[in-house]
Amino acid sequence: MTVVETDTFAQQWERWHAEHERVRADPHGFLAITGLHWLTGEPQRFPDAPGEWWTGDGGPVVRLADGEELVVDGAPVRGEHAFGVIPERGGVTVGSGEAVIEVARRGGSDVVRPRHPDNPVLQGHLGTPAYPADPRWTVTGRYLPFDEPRPTTVGAVVEGLQHVYDAPGRIEFELDGQSLSLTAFNGATAGSLFVLFTDETSGVTTYAANRSLKVDPPDAEGTVVLDFNRATNLPCAYTEFATCPLPPEGNHLPIAVEAGEKKPVG
Repeated sequence: MTVVETDTFAQQWERWHAEHERVRADPHGFLAITGLHWLTGEPQRFPDAPGEWWTGDGGPVVRLADGEELVVDGAPVRGEHAFGVIPERGGVTVGSGEAVIEVARRGGSDVVRPRHPDNPVLQGHLGTPAYPADPRWTVTGRYLPFDEPRPTTVGAVVEGLQHVYDAPGRIEFELDGQSLSLTAFNGATAGSLFVLFTDETSGVTTYAANRSLKVDPPDAEGTVVLDFNRATNLPCAYTEFATCPLPPEGNHLPIAVEAGEKKPVG
């Protein structure tokens, strides 16, 4: 690769990383979360959200006291409001002054996660260090779909919590002279994939629990590109109020992937 091509590669990565950090520092993003509240059948009041909250067969409910309100779908809500059944890994976000309240379902339980722009975690965020972009960490792999998607149970950073994802296949590739593979999950857009992994840098220079890598849809021959320069931290690397999944069994790479994001500063 020529110097010009390397510079272009590095510049593209710099733009991508800057945008990723900008989104991460959104005033209502994960860095703004001030609490992770697990709902039960008993009404509870939390210090960082208005109202009393509980859940049941019909989903989460909030009862707002006089002078309290939420903004749901752009309209003010007072008194009692039922959110209905929320699907697993789904959620809704409602307004509360300068804050927003996430009402979601994780690991079979309903949760409330307030997000305040003045949260010290967000205000004190100093950015995420990363390895310098290097084309050697961009590798071509082969996607091998399973005959049927395999329900795959993985742990979570929250003790006792489990997530179940449908794994549509695995990705095989070579790196540092080794034949490697990773179980893949469905990505956020049609046909795309993502992988959760650890490697020999995990807990040393990179976050110990996991890193994530998005993969564009395979081509007609099943070819995919894994650009480990774009391996990112999940929210759990920054806040104790995340419920991030851990990598599935077998997704530890026995090499030091010195690419992508490192441990967050602070």
